[in-house]
Amino acid sequence: MSQSTKQIIAVVPAAGIGSRMGAEVPKQYLALNEQTILGHTLDCLLSHADISRVIIALHPEDKYFSALPQATHPKLLTVIGGSERADSVLAALQHADEDSWVLVHDAARPCLSHEDIDKLIASSPVFPQGAILGAPVRDTMKRSKDNGEICNTVCRDKLWHALTPQYFPVKPLRDNLKTALAAGALITDEASAMEWAGIMPGIICGRADNIKVTHPDDLQLASLFLKNLSSIG
Repeated sequence: MSQSTKQIIAVVPAAGIGSRMGAEVPKQYLALNEQTILGHTLDCLLSHADISRVIIALHPEDKYFSALPQATHPKLLTVIGGSERADSVLAALQHADEDSWVLVHDAARPCLSHEDIDKLIASSPVFPQGAILGAPVRDTMKRSKDNGEICNTVCRDKLWHALTPQYFPVKPLRDNLKTALAAGALITDEASAMEWAGIMPGIICGRADNIKVTHPDDLQLASLFLKNLSSIG
């Protein structure tokens, strides 16, 4: 069976509390252009024709999700997430056909475009092991000591900011996440679990406006990016 005929699902780990935002609610539920951050994220994934199901991993005491208009969408499935991102992704993958492919996307990246999703899906013949979206590093990179003094300047050639979605066949991703977590490995994203297993994912240049809302200042920037995406269709 070719990749083009396989089922594609999306997984959204949304069990975190986003403490760096300093807000009373988890950051994915903060208001952004008349709905929540998570609402924008889900709208993009749910409306993509090639995505057959969206699985979202929630905190066991989540009391906000059920109020979202997207909560009753027929393509949506909710599961209970874990204490770390990898635990939540793994919990969601238990409900995925192992012969399918999965797009794992951050709940707090509301400016995702169908254009970037299409790029990832189209990359599978070149990167059958899976691939992620990335943005080339543009700024001068410095490494510092513990006391804040600069140690050296790091060459930025071939350095990337890792973005999401990250796109992998379900079975190897699920197996490698399980093995890496059991071994106590530090897994910060899905690509790092594959790398830990000796698999080198591809990286695809994505849109620079696919930002993650982490700090309060990011909200205004995300608002502008969403308005621009809306204006260009």
